[in-house]
Amino acid sequence: MSTGLTSPDFMCWPDFDSPSVFCRLLDKDKGGYFSIAPPDATSCTAKQQYLPSSAILQTRYISEDGVVNLVDFFPRPKNANILTPTTTHSSYRETRSVPEELKQWLVRRVECIRGQFTLDVEVFPAFDYARERHTTTIWQQPDLKDDCHTKFVTFHTRNQKLQLDVCIDHGGDSLTTDLGVHFKKVQRSSMNGEGIVARVTLQEGQSISFVLRRDTPNHTSPKITTAILDLQQHDTQLFWYNWLSKSRYKGAWREVVYRSLMILKMLTYEPTGAIIAAPTFSIPEAIGGVRATVWPSTKPFCNMVKHSMGANEQQLVGFSDEADAYMGFISDRFQKSLTKEGALPIMFTIRGETDIPEHELSHLDGYKGSKPVRIGNGAASHQQFDIYGELMDGIYLYNKYGKPVSWDTWVSVRKMLDYVLTIRDEPDMSIWEVRNNKQHFVYSKVMLWVAFDRGLRLADKRCLPCPNRVKWLEARDSLYEEIMEKGYNMELQSFIQSYENRTMLDASILIAPLVFFITPNDPRFINTVERILLPPEKGGLTVTGLVHRYNSERSDDGVGGQEGAFSMCTFWLVEALTRAGAYDRRYLVRAVNLFENMLSFSNHHLMFSEEIARTGEQLGNTPQAFSHLALISAAFNLDRAMHSRRQE
Repeated sequence: MSTGLTSPDFMCWPDFDSPSVFCRLLDKDKGGYFSIAPPDATSCTAKQQYLPSSAILQTRYISEDGVVNLVDFFPRPKNANILTPTTTHSSYRETRSVPEELKQWLVRRVECIRGQFTLDVEVFPAFDYARERHTTTIWQQPDLKDDCHTKFVTFHTRNQKLQLDVCIDHGGDSLTTDLGVHFKKVQRSSMNGEGIVARVTLQEGQSISFVLRRDTPNHTSPKITTAILDLQQHDTQLFWYNWLSKSRYKGAWREVVYRSLMILKMLTYEPTGAIIAAPTFSIPEAIGGVRATVWPSTKPFCNMVKHSMGANEQQLVGFSDEADAYMGFISDRFQKSLTKEGALPIMFTIRGETDIPEHELSHLDGYKGSKPVRIGNGAASHQQFDIYGELMDGIYLYNKYGKPVSWDTWVSVRKMLDYVLTIRDEPDMSIWEVRNNKQHFVYSKVMLWVAFDRGLRLADKRCLPCPNRVKWLEARDSLYEEIMEKGYNMELQSFIQSYENRTMLDASILIAPLVFFITPNDPRFINTVERILLPPEKGGLTVTGLVHRYNSERSDDGVGGQEGAFSMCTFWLVEALTRAGAYDRRYLVRAVNLFENMLSFSNHHLMFSEEIARTGEQLGNTPQAFSHLALISAAFNLDRAMHSRRQE
């Protein structure tokens, strides 16, 4: 992730759970960066986009004197989507023939396509969240007559080494000017080690490539040539094209949906199939405020709360391998993490671990001065009973659209739901991870209903033995009655946040028709939607077509401070209106308008963060997997509803 167009300003590497190498996003002085930019940014125009149907990023600098293209990518062999199992319980592992080293390269290629152009190259790593000192060594300067070489620069700490290779293409015999580049070391007072800088002037037809990768023993590594990098870029683009070709989605907003699918793919930890919530951490929900979310870095995790629906979205649009992988990850958690009583932790690391301590990085200033900066997540120990509903919905839908669940999985499901019988009347901290008193949250109660409902449906569909069927049925039905009695305020004509907080509106109820708890045209739900659509000053949650999860100014959630509109909740509203549109066309029109409005708040890469500020700025960690899962679901159902209308 970058705060501008010139530098990866946030990179935990080589894995999602590695400490950051660059994190200027969280501290402009200490965080570290890798910049390739004109000496005077005001002297040119910058344009940036992903190359079509790929995760290859192109930045173009344009001036009167020249034009250069900067291309950034992590190499992927073109056949890396051919998957073979490496264990008996999972069908999703990258083929063994893929060189592991390729997944640990960052390639940055610059080519001058008109005139001449001067660029400054600056590499200042900041290892271990800018806490660890490093040593910088320039081993040799690039040979101006040969584009083949070994490494040029290394950065190393006690435990980690990175090397920077440079590959030069002089542009053929027709050019009389050699491409010169000379590195020098620079020590900045705020950094824990020296960085390197160089100024490069390229003529039309010349190019220079920088490859940052893990160091190899004894300062030896394979030589890199222009031809090798050309092939890697070609194969990487072909990989993404081939991967996207598996998609069955051919509806409206295809470009947006495809970009969301690629984002989810890039957020997947392939050895286990886990999807991380976001690749960043501690990006605030309000600039300068205390609501700085602590998504993964040291311990990246999969939050069972919403990701369990991800396998269904992937399956519906044609990515069965990814769906299989994620459900394999879930099945492993059943086998290894289910307690003796049948409880399941709410969060896991990408490797399936449950130890996710929260730490504060007090030495970092935070995004635009927003403190505290934290890693891990203290909510990992929370009781969030809604996870059982999301999990069971995912298992049921995977059984329906993917592959039948195994007997061992069913035995674990029975054990888990029998445990849920014992906690169904208890309060929890629910989906938003409140940090004060537990309550009887309506969303949690709805999802507990979902848990029992899907368990019963799965048993009936597969004729699976269900010893406690009667108890599950009684729990499901009594929960429904209870929610309708205690979770709906007759005076407000609206569902409420919790049984205790009877005047607080909460957008999480928008999930209700999506999980078939209530019909989308039920007067109680329609009344709630109409209230949510009102602005906060009139008792609603919607500002400029964007939905807030609840009124944070009125809520005592143990966090404090303000926050932006929630991207996921806005997409949930679109889908709820879409389903209501089957009975009243007015709601379908409103759904289309809201969806189009929401898309206008993406960044220039069609990415969505967790939240959006009143100013339109994206807030919270980004790109956010939950936001993009909700986008795909909303687009899928909205397109289907529109197509159905056209058929009438």
